[in-house]
Amino acid sequence: MIDHTFTDNKRTYETGHDAGGTVHNLPVFGVGEIAQALKTTVEQTFQRIRVRGEVSGLKCAASGHIYFTLKDEGAVLDGVCWRGKAQSIRQQPEDGMEMIVTGRLTTYPARSRYQIIVESFELAGEGALLKLLENRRRMLGSEGLFDADRKRKLPFLPRVIGVVTSPTGAVVRDILSRLEERFPSQVLVWPVLVQGEFAATQIVAAIQGLNQLGDLADVPKPELIIVARGGGSLEDLWAFNEETVVRAAASSEIPLISAVGHETDTTLIDFASDQRAPTPTAAAEMAVPERHKLLAHIFDDNARLQTAVNRRVKDGRLRLHAMSLGLPDLGRTVAENTQRLDDWSERLSNALRLGVGARRSQLAVHVGGLRSPAHMIGRATERLQGELRALKREASQTLKREKDRLKAGTALLESYSYQRVLERGFALVTNANGKTVASAGVVDHGDYVTLQLADGAVRARIICGGTEKKK
Repeated sequence: MIDHTFTDNKRTYETGHDAGGTVHNLPVFGVGEIAQALKTTVEQTFQRIRVRGEVSGLKCAASGHIYFTLKDEGAVLDGVCWRGKAQSIRQQPEDGMEMIVTGRLTTYPARSRYQIIVESFELAGEGALLKLLENRRRMLGSEGLFDADRKRKLPFLPRVIGVVTSPTGAVVRDILSRLEERFPSQVLVWPVLVQGEFAATQIVAAIQGLNQLGDLADVPKPELIIVARGGGSLEDLWAFNEETVVRAAASSEIPLISAVGHETDTTLIDFASDQRAPTPTAAAEMAVPERHKLLAHIFDDNARLQTAVNRRVKDGRLRLHAMSLGLPDLGRTVAENTQRLDDWSERLSNALRLGVGARRSQLAVHVGGLRSPAHMIGRATERLQGELRALKREASQTLKREKDRLKAGTALLESYSYQRVLERGFALVTNANGKTVASAGVVDHGDYVTLQLADGAVRARIICGGTEKKK
């Protein structure tokens, strides 16, 4: 139990004894003091450490910070990566990925928890890399980047070849020497890093740059691109598994050969390229044919073509000679047809002379039977004048008949007019709405009506109507 308290140098002490009678003298700390003391101790003890564990609960906040936990079989450690570092990390973490993080250990007093402030991420072991590689392959494959129908046929004999590889090492020498041996071509080497943090960025820039040559520069545009590097571990070849590199290879307008690593090495760019070569040397062999074999093939085709032409000419001559044997004698055929032509010419001359004479006789007969046009016009004019006079008479009679009918109809219509009835002393009665009053039952006592007479209208009031009669 506490006997009394006292303060010394801003520290509070409590003196007393416990249940067994033992006297104690313990300082009293504030919660914030304990939290700060623990924070200082942890940060001084673990200023920079590397921790390995499985990433879980990964969350990217709207502020740009990354929050997650690292766990193993027996413990869990909170982790946070601030936005400035998160934007520059090369290997983005994912849930379930085993990683090694580098940073400093600190505490979060508001929740009494300790955490690691991460500065960098790296995959832990080849198993994690393979898992990430498989996930990325499935994602890109689902977008159709690896479909066979997207792959294009390589040009048979490209005049300009672009090579994306390291400027030093055996790879570029092997490709250039192999191209020189098989078929000398113009080669554009775009030097890049093939390993390390900036390798993927440089490879993407090289593929896109070669596609833009000819449009944005005076350098000729390649007809084929070779992306190559030598063999290495999975980590060494990782730049060719980056998503940006795979997308650049898939979107290249120029056919692309990937020659990364040895024959057993496989990277994601191999799936996106138009052709995969097992080695850089094999890529050069795929790019161009062998010059001496091509020349031999041309010479062989030339010899076969000459043989075929000679054989065809010889066979044609034989067929021509055979057919000429069956032809009739040309001189005799011409003589017979010349005689026949002379006979027909004479007969035609006689026929023309007789025909023209007969046609002249027929024309004279027809001319004699023709009448003078002036006479025919005169007769037609007389008929026309007669018809015109008859038409005028008929029109005058028809007009008179119609006038008589109109007068009779007008008189009949006038006799039916109600105005004539009014002239005999009758009146047309209308109510206040202008409707005709046809019956005494439709007006009431006191209603006003209008009486239309022959020479005008007067207004009257009903003093004895249908309503009055009912009373």
